[in-house]
Amino acid sequence: MKILLAEDSGVVRLLLQPILSGWGYEVVTAEDGEQAWRVLQEPECPRIVLLDWMMPGLDGLEICRRVRQAAREPYVYIILLTGKDQHDDMVRGLEAGADDYLKKPFDNAELLARIHAGQRIVAVHGEMSAAREALREQAATDPLTGLPNRRTILQTLDRELERSRRSGSPCAVAFVDLDDFKAVNDARGHAAGDAVLRHAATVMGSDLRPYDLLGRYGGDEFIVILPGCDAPGARSTADRLRASIAASRLTVGRKVLAVTCSVGVAVGTTEATLDRDGLLAAADTALYRAKDAGRNRVVMADDAPPATPAKPGPPAGRRRRRRG
Repeated sequence: MKILLAEDSGVVRLLLQPILSGWGYEVVTAEDGEQAWRVLQEPECPRIVLLDWMMPGLDGLEICRRVRQAAREPYVYIILLTGKDQHDDMVRGLEAGADDYLKKPFDNAELLARIHAGQRIVAVHGEMSAAREALREQAATDPLTGLPNRRTILQTLDRELERSRRSGSPCAVAFVDLDDFKAVNDARGHAAGDAVLRHAATVMGSDLRPYDLLGRYGGDEFIVILPGCDAPGARSTADRLRASIAASRLTVGRKVLAVTCSVGVAVGTTEATLDRDGLLAAADTALYRAKDAGRNRVVMADDAPPATPAKPGPPAGRRRRRRG
């Protein structure tokens, strides 16, 4: 573990550095407050700091305040070293953000004990930080496919649409729905259905641009966000995804499954058409048309409707079930 020894006295640095190194620590030294603050702003800065109170430039209290105001992760544990021995001085140091206080001259065994205590605190903070990150990841991710979940992908879409409004660039959205998915679940079981969903996510994820965004919308339906993509580009990307899924094969048990999908695409190009709800509704309607036209195809929201009338839909206000 790295330790920052911030001490303006060359004699103290000369005495302490070999002791700390002998205890197994990698020692980084600073001769004044400005240098210490620069070290603490580095991405991989030391997690334990032995900080002299009185230093040129920035004193120890000011550095404590800056570290705590930055509220950076991972946590930095600060042991304030000082010749001040008044109770009020100790209170001032702790209020400024120091974790511990050690009066000079100090016993080496006591210093080592304080450092060990700091290591325990740093370890606990690290575990808490990792737990928080894991919870954030779980809240944002679909556990089956590992893709962003519905809430996360819609929040991402909001940001992309706002970026498109500012830049004047288009943004396309595609709904991808697996064909006859219910039949797979009914015939092969939910484990096979889960395998198909993971397979489709992997195929699509490998076929998109690095800045395209793929998420699981729900059930057997995925959503793809294509920033900066106009209608021809969105159609081309959607058809490439459709073709890649159709060409792929998935072995489940002794059965090789062929999977296809239908895709509905809508493109926003103006302030009005970059509305999230309107864009999603247009892509959703295009997806229904792709299903009605026979599946395994791409339909754009702006495509001309079929010449023959579609089958009668459900009563107004009821959403058709699109599974399969």
